[in-house]
Amino acid sequence: MSRKRRAVAAAAVLAGAMALAACGGGGSAGSGGDANTVKIGFAGDLSGKNSGIVIPGRNGARLAVDEYNATNPAKKIELEEYDTQGDASQATPILTKAVTSDKIAGLIGPAFSGESKATGKLLDEGKVPNISQSATNPGLANNGWKYWHRIVANDNDQGPAVADYLIRTRNAKTAFVINDDQEYSVGIADAAAKEFAAKGVQVSRDQIVKGASDFSSTVTKVKAGNPDVIFYGGYAAEAGPLTKQLRDGGVTAPFSSGDGSTEQSYIDSAGAAAAEGAILSCPCIIPIGTQTGKLKELADKYKAKFGTDPGIYFSEGYDAATLFINAVKAGNTTGEAINNFLSTVSLDGYSKQIKFKPNGEVQATDIFIYTAKAGKLASLGKASEAK
Repeated sequence: MSRKRRAVAAAAVLAGAMALAACGGGGSAGSGGDANTVKIGFAGDLSGKNSGIVIPGRNGARLAVDEYNATNPAKKIELEEYDTQGDASQATPILTKAVTSDKIAGLIGPAFSGESKATGKLLDEGKVPNISQSATNPGLANNGWKYWHRIVANDNDQGPAVADYLIRTRNAKTAFVINDDQEYSVGIADAAAKEFAAKGVQVSRDQIVKGASDFSSTVTKVKAGNPDVIFYGGYAAEAGPLTKQLRDGGVTAPFSSGDGSTEQSYIDSAGAAAAEGAILSCPCIIPIGTQTGKLKELADKYKAKFGTDPGIYFSEGYDAATLFINAVKAGNTTGEAINNFLSTVSLDGYSKQIKFKPNGEVQATDIFIYTAKAGKLASLGKASEAK
């Protein structure tokens, strides 16, 4: 064999070895690791403008996994983090690698609806059971995905709950509904607008662009419409500046939004004065103020580990990780086996009682109302009971 041919052959052998290594050749098929490890992923915005919605859930998942691994089980769980920045175009290649190269056996997330829609088929075809702790767009349940689940109520529950709350407590007769152009944002705004209209409230609409900073056109429209209430479908990154510009423009109508804005960065970016009294919703319980019972116990453990109070979806992250942990404890280490386990499981979780419907939706549908008060979030209770 010539020197050139030997070099080519050696390169081919090396490339093959690297490919085997990249595909996890040393691990058991579908287990996402070696014989003593199962790899579970966590995907979401961990460094972008809306990471405040995702990091508490990531921390909750980390807390659950660390507690499990500390018990010295025969089968450890490795939590692999995938920072998508909430961007569907980034999530697709990142999670392609997670499925094909990292060989994850399950995924907590994706956190947002747009990235969930973009990657659902990929995860389904890869037989990777996934549980989102926060993606709420109703359409996600209608794709026929067999490995998809979410641990929260969707926006066909959340949007109407907020609208009904505003009609009941603010005597709303006219509403101005605004949304940005993302999957989640359009879905929850449509759901709220539909409920307003069904209850006889006159609705006006406008749409902004994700990442925009100048909302003067929308402010002009809202001011001319003089609505009784405003509902915004979108995330905190735009909701805060929008609220400030509405207030600076002389609009005084109550501002409301869904879970995409239910976190401290919304108040901080709007400014405490502009955000004061804003109505924010979530299909989740955030431990604020006088919370008691087991959720407070989890919140205390969270604060002891991470040095900060837990935020939105922290308990959902913990519960999603617990579902995977319980599957592994029961001897399930492949995606198919874990998925079969999830189809029959019932968990008395910290966030809620968790049992999945055949389409991956969770059965519990409670929605909770929060408000901005003196620069912080305050809880008003269940939407159906809050005043």
